[in-house]
Amino acid sequence: MNAITRLATGLGLAVAAMSQTALAQDYPDRPVEFIVPWSPGGGSDTLMRIVASNLPQYLGAEVPVINMPGVGGTVGLTEASRRDADGYTISQVHEGLLTASATGITDLTWQDFDPVALMTTSPQYLVTNDDQPFSTFEEMVTYAQENPGELTIGVTLGGVPHLHAAMIEEAFDLEFSYVGYEGTGERIRAVVGENLDLAIGDIASAGQFVENGDLVFLAVGATERVEQAPDVPTFTELGADLDLAVTRGIVLPKGSPDEARETLAAALEELSQDETFIEQINNSGADVRFRGPEEYTAYLENLTQTVDRLAEVLAP
Repeated sequence: MNAITRLATGLGLAVAAMSQTALAQDYPDRPVEFIVPWSPGGGSDTLMRIVASNLPQYLGAEVPVINMPGVGGTVGLTEASRRDADGYTISQVHEGLLTASATGITDLTWQDFDPVALMTTSPQYLVTNDDQPFSTFEEMVTYAQENPGELTIGVTLGGVPHLHAAMIEEAFDLEFSYVGYEGTGERIRAVVGENLDLAIGDIASAGQFVENGDLVFLAVGATERVEQAPDVPTFTELGADLDLAVTRGIVLPKGSPDEARETLAAALEELSQDETFIEQINNSGADVRFRGPEEYTAYLENLTQTVDRLAEVLAP
């Protein structure tokens, strides 16, 4: 290598280093657009708007929300994946992307993004009514094993509730008869009306019916008992290490600068400890559960293995 080549190489490295340093010092210097791939007013939109409205004080930039609903969230995520990987577009994923990928609804996967942080979790419950030959989860298991295929369970076919029901089947050696419903409220009302035996739901959709005595929570898919329903056992207590929740995390387009990812993750971690933010999330029927880039990536990798294993069951 001659002197001129060495000089050019050195200058190139210096410029690259200066660019990275400048990004680290200046990022973000303009608003960071947040593509929420769901309709206004839904669970994802509500929770992510809480994130977006509270994040600027920790990030130092505004975070305008852009709703892009369609095809189970894949329209907005496809757009997000095509945006410049410069740190100025973020989006949100949950388990629905994994089921959509596994069942062939979309070629898009979470690996098309750089995971930044998991932010919220909404524990899911197995719900029934009081017109059943069982009143506890253990009694339901015994009945279902003695009568395979008899119990009907309401799910979104090919979606996250379907995944959770299949995980319960697998863990406890059960066989349900699936009935498809588009939305959570629809299937919960079907259980109340005794048109279904079981359903997958959450506090927001089923809590009031449980308080009124119309429904019963048999088990919750949280890692610990939930404060809003302290008498409901977890699946772990009942013998299966199941974490059944709708988790919502923040992602960047693949190949975004490390500095942007680290800055966003640090701001989101600070936000996750903000008492006002926590209260707002709790009031919306979810919990704050922060996981940084590495831990969130590991969570998605482990869940992908489960979804892929159950893909045949989930196929619509």
